[in-house]
Parts: sequence; structure tokens; C-alpha cells
Amino acid sequence: MTSEEARGGAPLDAGPFARWATGMAAAIAGERDADVPCGTCTACCRSAQFVHIGPDETDSLAHIPAALLFPAPGRPRGHVLLGYDERGHCPMLVDERCSIYSHRPRTCRTYDCRVFPACGLDADADGKPAIAERARRWRFRYPTPADRAHQEAVLAAATHVGERERAGGRSLSATRAAAAALEIHSRFISPAVARSRPTRSPATERQSGD
Repeated sequence: MTSEEARGGAPLDAGPFARWATGMAAAIAGERDADVPCGTCTACCRSAQFVHIGPDETDSLAHIPAALLFPAPGRPRGHVLLGYDERGHCPMLVDERCSIYSHRPRTCRTYDCRVFPACGLDADADGKPAIAERARRWRFRYPTPADRAHQEAVLAAATHVGERERAGGRSLSATRAAAAALEIHSRFISPAVARSRPTRSPATERQSGD
């Protein structure tokens, strides 16, 4: 075992920052799923998290026993939450795997623990040590000026979200604060970067023939 693994594991490649940030913002907007290289990690499934499921997610609802769902507080009728067992594990986690992966809720499809290091936030603040441990291992790459510009924009957005909430006497969880920062980070990117060609994934490049 290396010294890095003894401290919690070797660093993980989070990919180029700009590509990740634009993709994650699209996921939060409901335009796509998050593309997370989870491997065998199930930290988010073992961290006592409530999973919100909207009434339009009929496929997910059809694959989750109704007895495991309850009305989501403060949400319109039809919005429900999937809870967790006495260990803090999602009940759909079976043999360390998601038993409904192809039918998992939107909340799961858009979750990405890379938001914490990207925003300079710590999942430990939400009482999620397993997620925090995983999140600390991510290392983004910055191959272009756009990657640095997006990183600065995300950090600026996270600061803005924190200041706005404190000014209103409110306090967001680290998870919600990170999502809010990603959602608005494009406002903090310089016009020159915003006008530049969007960063695309290798799969998109192959499909386009560029």
C-alpha cells in the first residue's frame, strides 16, 4: 500500500475542468446525465441520503417498491423521497451494486461528487464522510486557458452563492450550494471564453469526424 492509499486512496483523474463544468451544468439543467467515472465506488449510495423522485419519473417509480417511498416535504403532490436503511444505505443497493441502475432516478443520474472540490466545498460539512473521502481524491486537469477560466468562474459563483445565502440569513448544504454554483457559473466567465468553441467529449469528436 502506498502512502497515498494509506491516507485514503490514490488521486483520481477528474478530467479537464472546462469539459466537466459545462457537462455538469447541462446535467443540473436536466439536459443530460452526469458522466461520472465511479468505478466500484458506492459512497453516495451509502451516505444516508434522501433521493427525490418527481412524478414524471414513471420508469424509476415503476422499479421502486411503493412502500419505500414517502411524500417529499414542501413539494407538490406526486413528488416523493426514497429513504435509506438503518445503515444509511439506499435500499436499492444490493450486493454493492445499484439494482435499478438503468432505471435510477434523475437525482442519481445527475449526482457527481466532483462538485465539491470544484467549488472548494467539503462534503464533510453535510456529514457525508464517505463522499468527502472520495471527493478529496479527485484531481482536475487544466490543459487550456478555458479550463482555468471555468475553474475561477465556479469558485466565484460558489463565493457568490455563499454570500447571498448568508445575507438572507439562510444556510445551504454543501451539496445544494455546489449545485447552485455550477448552475450559475457561466455568468462569471469572461465574454471571450464564453464565445469560444464549447469543449466536447472524445466521443463527440469521434462522431463528428473532427
